[in-house]
Amino acid sequence: MYICAINNDNHLMKPIFIAGPCVIESMECLDTVAAELARLRNLYHIQIYFKASFDKANRTSVKSYRGPGMDAGLQMMADIRERYGLPLLTDIHESCQAAKVGEVVDAIQIPAFLCRQTDLLLAAAKTGKPVNIKKAQFLSGADMRYPVEKCRDGGATDVWLTERGNMYGYNNLAVDFRNIADMKQIVPRVIMDCTHSVQRPGGNGGTTGGNREFVPAMALAAKAFGATGYFFEVHPNPEQALSDGPNMLYLKDLEGVIKSLL
Repeated sequence: MYICAINNDNHLMKPIFIAGPCVIESMECLDTVAAELARLRNLYHIQIYFKASFDKANRTSVKSYRGPGMDAGLQMMADIRERYGLPLLTDIHESCQAAKVGEVVDAIQIPAFLCRQTDLLLAAAKTGKPVNIKKAQFLSGADMRYPVEKCRDGGATDVWLTERGNMYGYNNLAVDFRNIADMKQIVPRVIMDCTHSVQRPGGNGGTTGGNREFVPAMALAAKAFGATGYFFEVHPNPEQALSDGPNMLYLKDLEGVIKSLL
């Protein structure tokens, strides 16, 4: 097991890493990514959650690829954990998904656009798993105390918050890193989504664009503001990815970014 101990002093909390492809494309892709994550876990003695989505319900276009669906996707992710021993994280979009997803994964993620949906938060909390709530693009860090309160009222004992930028005009995001410090006043585990924060939402002719070259700097800036976790969507060949390719990090470049953060 590679579970990092948490010190009572939040400033000494060891960082966690969340990484994986945006959406489940194939078992071959999942295997390739998971094998590299397991290698990095063993080499650097860090905790890495394997992340992938079984259904991207918030794609820009109805014609965009969404994933294999919940049943097939959860089975594929369970196979990854069995093969590589990586804890799993995935997102849910409807409250009816929470219980079944909670039986398989180790942490449940709430998408940014849905972070105020009370029933969704309560359902995730009732699973007993850590709940990672992404901060909405239209909220401040301080505003996230209310989604956290909902989860705690639902019984959650471990709630994380993730910064992923705010809308800045059309098809653009800007990151106010003060949000990290503000959210650390609410929960000790505050994660920087280093790849979604460089998106150009809907700015690529019906799909989302992005600037992956800024990902390493986003991670280092978040570290300076006290982030206690880092989220990276990675892919062996982002140019061929079926979702979020322009902002995803090349899998081969992940090690260098992790080394810079340790």
